[in-house]
Amino acid sequence: MAKVKTKFYCTECGYESPKWYGKCPGCQAWNSMVEETETVVKTQGMNSPLFNSKEKPLPIINIESNQEPRINSGINELNRVLGGGIVPGSLVLVGGDPGIGKSTLLLQASNSLALSGLRVLYISGEESVRQTKLRADRLGALSPELFVLCENNMVAIEDAVENTKPDFLVIDSIQTVFLPEVTSAPGSVSQVRECTSRFMRIAKGLGIATVLVGHVTKEGAIAGPRMLEHMVDCVLYFEGERHHTYRLLRAVKNRFGSTNEMGIFEMGESGLREVENPSELFLSERPLGVAGSTVVASMEGTRPVLVELQALIAATHFPSPRRMCTGIDHHRLGLIIAVLEKRMGMFLQNQDAYLNVAGGVRLDEPAVDLAIAVSIASSFRDMPTKPYDVMFGEVGLTGEVRAVSRAEQRVREAEKLGFKRVILPQKSLKGWTPPKGIQIIGVDTVADALAVALD
Repeated sequence: MAKVKTKFYCTECGYESPKWYGKCPGCQAWNSMVEETETVVKTQGMNSPLFNSKEKPLPIINIESNQEPRINSGINELNRVLGGGIVPGSLVLVGGDPGIGKSTLLLQASNSLALSGLRVLYISGEESVRQTKLRADRLGALSPELFVLCENNMVAIEDAVENTKPDFLVIDSIQTVFLPEVTSAPGSVSQVRECTSRFMRIAKGLGIATVLVGHVTKEGAIAGPRMLEHMVDCVLYFEGERHHTYRLLRAVKNRFGSTNEMGIFEMGESGLREVENPSELFLSERPLGVAGSTVVASMEGTRPVLVELQALIAATHFPSPRRMCTGIDHHRLGLIIAVLEKRMGMFLQNQDAYLNVAGGVRLDEPAVDLAIAVSIASSFRDMPTKPYDVMFGEVGLTGEVRAVSRAEQRVREAEKLGFKRVILPQKSLKGWTPPKGIQIIGVDTVADALAVALD
């Protein structure tokens, strides 16, 4: 007879316990333990031909280190985020809000791969094959090498993979797949963990590039145990505002490339369209001659992006002023305000401060500090900056402006978009020759930058 076990799992880290805890002993998260009933059945599932491996341990010096050629997905922005293309045998997890465009992106990528001669298997556990065909008709994703299957059973999926022998496999989504050997419901911690381990063996054992679509929680994290992100090779987040047409694709984990890259798409009637010049997109609605508006040159991986920063300083009606920001760490905002008060003599203790990065982009690097300081000072003094100025630099606690990396690429991006002047750290001018078509002004302190930007 099958043996029934009751266990408790942490939804954050996957910690397993025979009893319930209010606080997870593994990751210290509160109220994250859930009860699941498992029925352990002895099966021959692991003896499937998919998992038969005859490889033997080898000395590391005898293993060839030749890099396998990456697969071109046909979408340059997706290739950029993945580190140059799809790695054969890799396991990729794509997460995002409902309706953001995950299935659309993967169906377009599947069609491009199928048109290049690869065999693609697209398995949907949420939509029927007819619904998938309707989306494919709208996107123009019609290729004889693109196979579609509606299936949730892991055993049936393994049989389909063995019979079809695809080069690229898409599972939409991992929360709908279940393994009959595990009695818990689809989407539970046990099911997600076991099914993901099966797909990992398929990807590594057969060399099939596999993409899993994952649901997200209301906090924006991928649903299921945190172990899910540790098992895969790459974790991508598809982000975007419902009121905007563009979407951002970011990598938070990538074993085959950088995690600093960002892909930008625009959603249209015929699917997702790549945005080749994101700086022009983010600056398309920028007002000119308005106090509190500056342009900062930020780096997203290897790509320079020019983004507008907007600051609003207004008198407060409350005992403690409000500090609100969108797209910037609010701790960084408080630090810059403290520097302006101490080093520049600005009295901001009775002023509300609001900061916004136009376009919904999030800027994490310290090179945006100088633009934040200039935006706040411009709004506080009601003095607009020059409309064709770009600035970047890190601000220290003593009011100095520190050097940042890739200054030459930032300057050339500003020149390409028609800006006339760049304000940057003085120490960032070493080691490269500025272009002749744009004025370069190096500053050492915040006071110097304000004197130049708000003259």
